[in-house]
This record gives sequence, C-alpha cells and structure tokens, in this order.
Amino acid sequence: MGPAQQILENLSAQRKRRWAVKMAVAETSDRLSAFLSSGIYRLESSNAVFIDPVRVLNRSYSRFRVSPSMYYSRFFDSKHEDQESRFSSNSRKRKRKEKQPHALNERERSADERHQEARPLLLKAHESLLEATDLLSVICNLRNDVCSLTESEESLPIVEQSFVELGRVWQAPLYEIILHFHQHCKPSGDASSPLIQYKEERVIPIFNNLVVNETSDNVEAEFLNSRYVIPRESCFYMSDLRQIHNLIPAESDCGFSLIVIDPPWENKSASQKLVYSTLPNRYFLSLPIKKLTHTEGALIALWVTNREKLRGFVEKELFPAWGVSYAATFYWLKVKLDGSLISDLDLFHHRPYECLLLGYCHGEGMDSEYQSRLKPLQDNQVIISIPGDYSRKPPIGELLMEYVPELKPARCIELFAREMQAGWISWGNEPLHFQELRYFRGTREKG
Repeated sequence: MGPAQQILENLSAQRKRRWAVKMAVAETSDRLSAFLSSGIYRLESSNAVFIDPVRVLNRSYSRFRVSPSMYYSRFFDSKHEDQESRFSSNSRKRKRKEKQPHALNERERSADERHQEARPLLLKAHESLLEATDLLSVICNLRNDVCSLTESEESLPIVEQSFVELGRVWQAPLYEIILHFHQHCKPSGDASSPLIQYKEERVIPIFNNLVVNETSDNVEAEFLNSRYVIPRESCFYMSDLRQIHNLIPAESDCGFSLIVIDPPWENKSASQKLVYSTLPNRYFLSLPIKKLTHTEGALIALWVTNREKLRGFVEKELFPAWGVSYAATFYWLKVKLDGSLISDLDLFHHRPYECLLLGYCHGEGMDSEYQSRLKPLQDNQVIISIPGDYSRKPPIGELLMEYVPELKPARCIELFAREMQAGWISWGNEPLHFQELRYFRGTREKG
C-alpha cells in the first residue's frame, strides 16, 4: 500500500469514527427526547429500562399533573431523608453482623441462590444506568425542577380517609361519591343558536359499585371532606375480597387480557407501620383469575417480595390454582435521585429490588397455533425507577403491552390497586388512595 492510499485509508477510518460518534450522539438524544415525553428510557448494553413513574402517570391526565414532590416524598421530605439516613446506618450495622459466618437454613440458601443468579444482571443494569449521563442529569435535577413548581401549589388540607374502615361499617352502602364532569360544549338543537356550556354531576354509591369515567377527560370527585381525580376512560370498584366476583364478565370474550396483581402479602413491616391491611396467603387462592381472563387468554403479572416462602407458595400452589403457566421473571431495581441503589445489593433482608412474576392464563380460544403468535416473554428484564411511597409500585402496563394476547385494544385490570390509570379498571379496598388531590400539582383549570 502506497503513502497516498494509506492517507486515504486513514481519512476513511476517521470519517467512519466521526460518523459512528455522530450517530451515537443522535441516538442518545432521541432516547432522551422520547424519555422526556413518555417517561421510559431503554438503557444501552443491558436488558434494562428506566422509568419515571411521574411522567408515565401524567399521560393519564390532561388538566392535572402528578406532584413529583408527593410521589418521591421520601427523597424530598427532610423527615424521610433522616429516616433513610438512619436506615443506611442500621443497614451498615446489619451488614457487619451478617458478615459473621452462620449456617443458613434451607430457605435462606434457596433465597441466596436466587439472589446470586440475579446479581450479575442487576449489576449490569445498574452500571448501564450510571453510564447514561444524559438521563442521570435529568434525574439529579428533579429536585430543582420540583421546587420551582411546588411553590405555587394550592394548599390542601390533609384528610386521611380510611376506606378500609368505612367499607366495613353498616352505613357503607349509603356512602356516595360526587363526580364533577368538566365543563364542555353541547349543541343547543337550533343550528342558529350558540353552543351551550354546562357541567354534569353524578352522585353514585362509592362501595361495591363500578364507578366509571367513560369520557376522554379527567373527572374531579368529592367524597366526604376530600377531593379526588379520576383518569380518563377508567373505572374503579371498591370492595373487599368477598365482592370481587362481581367483576367476572357474563361472557368470557368480555374478560381481561392483562391482569396486574399486587397482593397485600403478610408482612411484619407493613403491619408494624400500619400502612395497609395484609391477608394470609391462602386467601389469594380464591381469586377468580381464570374467570376474569378473556377467551383469548391473559398475561398475568404478580408482584412478590424476596421471601423464599412466598416464592415457593406462588410456584407450587398459587399459579397452579389460578391456572397460570409461569413464563418469566422481571426485577424492579430501586435507586435514589443520584442513581445510587437505595440499599446495598447484598443486604440479606433489605435488598433493593422486588420481583414481578409473569405467566399466561390460557383462555378457551388460546390454542397452540394462537400461542405461537405471541411475542415470547424475555426473561430477567430489569425495571429501574425511583420508588414512591411505601408499597407504591411503578406503572408497568406499557412495558407489558407487547406481550399481551392480541386482543385490541387490550382490556386491563389491576387487583388490589391503590392507584388508577387511564383505560384501566382498578379493584381493591382503597383504589382511590393515591388519587387524592393532594398528590397532584395545582394545574387544573379554574372556573
């Protein structure tokens, strides 16, 4: 190769490198732009995705916005930060204790084996997050962005409604919720007359009743001394476990194709903090998952903790009782505003992740040919997010939608819900918990 040809080769290699860098920058910019609008950022070089629950949830609202300072309260409230600091200190003490050699029992060994299998992919996912400097810059500045927004928020009194307690009293059937539908225009009937503007109110029972917002707008609601926000095209059914059978459709072709379940598993921490009522595991065997499933089948997504006893119960008893065939495990990895893990990855009893077990409940029309057309569930995916309040799970519906049976549009329901989303049915004994107006920024229209 002559000198001239060598120079040309070097110039060509330099152009290729510049082009590759330019394309990488453009791709990163596109991902960040998509994240700012959708709340979802697919990380490079790992089987992981970062989601901002506030941005995802805000897509359910037009005249309201979820308050970041309320959602991420543990990271914005100094009281919570002090608690986090004490927890970290206690965690270090526990870690030092756990380093002391001791014999693990059979369940602890099984739990540790699961953790060791998941550890490499969780570390890789976290490393990918730390390498996404453009994303981290947005996350780290969240506090500054929020401070300027929350100064003008309307001051709302904090009235804690115990829906669980109210639903148990004899007056429960008499309690009503008032739905205030937004002002809109309606033709007067006379083509020459102007449009008539009006508001509609509906007063309906709040317990053991399907409360529906069928409009494409958000609805503000009143119950006792509190106000709530109902997302567009959504509904909720507030009852205890005995009433869930009222949600079973008369025909299976009206059933659900995506069922997300976040059971109130027995949990000493929840009981001690009085955060929510828990139930013994055997109660969940009675959930009519098969009867709720659409004739073409449903994707089932079940949140579980890292307790080995619970995992064994789900695999050996619960999924078989529901008629669900296991398909994959996703991991929810919890981080702080700076991208660091909320606790040490190897902390035995307080690991910074939870599991989402996925499976299919086969409907009457879900034969082998139909199943072959489903997109295979990719195992061991990692969902990274900043956690909200205790027990509040990130909104994962959009991430699961590509694996849902082909029913269009998908019919989605969340069981034991404490929050609502547009297009979903939410069932539980407190689905309005995080719909109270104080969890939203004061951006709604006046008048």
